[in-house]
Amino acid sequence: MDALFVTPDSSAKAYQDLAKTFSAIEPPTWSLLLAESCRAKGFEVAILDSDAERLSLAAAVKRVQDAKPRVVVMVLYGQNPNSGTTSMIGAIELAAALKAAGLAAPICFVGSHTSALPREVLAYPCVDIVLLNEGVYALHNLLRSNLKDDLRTIKGIGYKRSSGPISELVLNPPEQVVPQARMDIDLPGYAWDLLPYRERPLDLYRAHFWHAEFNHDKRTPFAAIYTSLGCQFACNFCMINIVNRVDNDDAINASHSRGMRFWSPQWVAREMRKLADMGVKTLRISDEMFFLNRKYYLPILDDCIQSGYGFNMWTYSRIDTVRANVLDKFKQAGVNWLALGIEAGNQSVRQEVSKGTFQEINIRDVCKTIRDSDINIISNYIFGFPEDNYDTMQETLNLALELNTEMANMYPCQALPGSPLYHTARENGWALPDSFEAFAFLSYESAPMRTKYLSAAEVLKFRDEAWQTYFRNPAFLSLIERKFGATERNNIEQMSEIRLKRKLLGD
Repeated sequence: MDALFVTPDSSAKAYQDLAKTFSAIEPPTWSLLLAESCRAKGFEVAILDSDAERLSLAAAVKRVQDAKPRVVVMVLYGQNPNSGTTSMIGAIELAAALKAAGLAAPICFVGSHTSALPREVLAYPCVDIVLLNEGVYALHNLLRSNLKDDLRTIKGIGYKRSSGPISELVLNPPEQVVPQARMDIDLPGYAWDLLPYRERPLDLYRAHFWHAEFNHDKRTPFAAIYTSLGCQFACNFCMINIVNRVDNDDAINASHSRGMRFWSPQWVAREMRKLADMGVKTLRISDEMFFLNRKYYLPILDDCIQSGYGFNMWTYSRIDTVRANVLDKFKQAGVNWLALGIEAGNQSVRQEVSKGTFQEINIRDVCKTIRDSDINIISNYIFGFPEDNYDTMQETLNLALELNTEMANMYPCQALPGSPLYHTARENGWALPDSFEAFAFLSYESAPMRTKYLSAAEVLKFRDEAWQTYFRNPAFLSLIERKFGATERNNIEQMSEIRLKRKLLGD
């Protein structure tokens, strides 16, 4: 076997007790893309999803050893923007265990955290090679090599060059990302057949609780796909575009490589047909900005309508890109949930972190327009932006309670590696998390940024109390019961009984 693509398990530390039932388990999207891309070039590949299979460390080590790959590729992406960093929890643990077990094959890391901090990742003794950006072409060339002395000729990788007892960390010149004209060719699809339990491989994965209308029985089989990559915006707190980087300079952040690339509607239709034939009903469209370019999203929606896949889908949109005249088509196609990045209730705070790119818009009107099309809303809020104080965070909570959307995600602000905010924090000497777990929003060690006016502990305490306030709010619970049922309301009440423990708060 040429390459084994591995998804490590970091769930217990990243999600605490929520990992047992309530957190999602997503298919390893980038493992599937990279595996299919390599397979199309004639390489023999496989996928090991320790997260989905909930493998013990010893079991994962044995599975890797039994596969006998030429190279092990730790693929570190996930369902939240911070997942590339929090996935490092399990990746370093597994890589170290593989080395201790005597694995001879080189261990390679790829993902958003690796692209953000390639030298730091490469410095770990258990990491032999890193792939910069999405790593498609670098990986192809790596697998064509002897994995030893010709590493110096491969663009887009970092490796260790031995010089006596000391290893020098080397970053080769960057490699390009897959250009728009080559998207369908060089990323030709998803290797769904390589997932565990081939008879019904997607039964092992479960949708986000709310996506299944808070009904556990509707969460599987579940899948997630991209129809595009990247984002054309550059919000200070976001690191999504760091996987597009084509510059090794240490000062590079996600804002320097903004932009979107799209697969053809025909490519998307082919993948959706595969998923429908596999019995998938609950489907996430993972694009950062699906509701943006009519040239691409309209043919996809039309195909969903004409083909009658019957998917229950959710997609993302900025609040200022929602177009009322196409919402009925979204609903008809099966888009039952629309995720909105509201972020903050205070307009000045929101404008500061988005570099002024948000247009002045009435959020209440946008939400009403979406609901008039019978589409549910997931509203995303962040507490603890640099300009936040108690009053502005309370504005955000008040807005959330007023909008009373069918779902609300509430995050403490993190300076995620690769984001402009991370570089600002380092330049200003602001305290940053000292562990991967501390970057996880829901972990015990979660350590968000402090603001100009509040400590990290004050931000985290406010966020956790705000979450409880929202999900125990009688108006919200009544909405859920009215729209989805009494059982679904009871499921939410059970979820709200799980209290996160926080080191920062003295737990």
